[in-house]
Amino acid sequence: MDFSVYVVPGLLLAAAVAALYRKVDVYAALTAGAGQGLSVITRILPSLVALLSAVYMLRASGALEALTALLSPVMEALGIPPEVTALLLIRPVSGSGALAAGSDIMAQYGPDSYIGRVAAVMLGSTETTFYTVAVYFGAAGIRRTRYTIPAALTADLAGFVFSALAVRLLMGV
Repeated sequence: MDFSVYVVPGLLLAAAVAALYRKVDVYAALTAGAGQGLSVITRILPSLVALLSAVYMLRASGALEALTALLSPVMEALGIPPEVTALLLIRPVSGSGALAAGSDIMAQYGPDSYIGRVAAVMLGSTETTFYTVAVYFGAAGIRRTRYTIPAALTADLAGFVFSALAVRLLMGV
């Protein structure tokens, strides 16, 4: 018998029983939480709109292709296939844009190719830095990101470089 189908209903039942035991007005708590959620959305929405607009403009203007061509020698020097440069540029800004770039790479080179595997590991080992900072810092009301952005981008760069190195070692390329 598969007990996993009972996990969510069991959690809901446990929450209802706990609320009854503590004599909590569940409806009032739900509406208060929804109100707080709406206030969080109004704080982070401008940052998200600006971020998504910037990604769209970068792709639509052709600037992404120009940056890819410009950075190709640097990528080769770092040991990263130049074909994944678009992924490197988009990933810190947009997760969905990075998935689209990764999908393009997989379609063109194949998921089992060196380039496809590097792209897959890069997608799994890096973060959407600017999106994360916009959402979580915006939700917490933090405006100053002095050390956060450089530290996070350094971690992303390390993720990109070491993912290419790891795939190279594992594939014997």
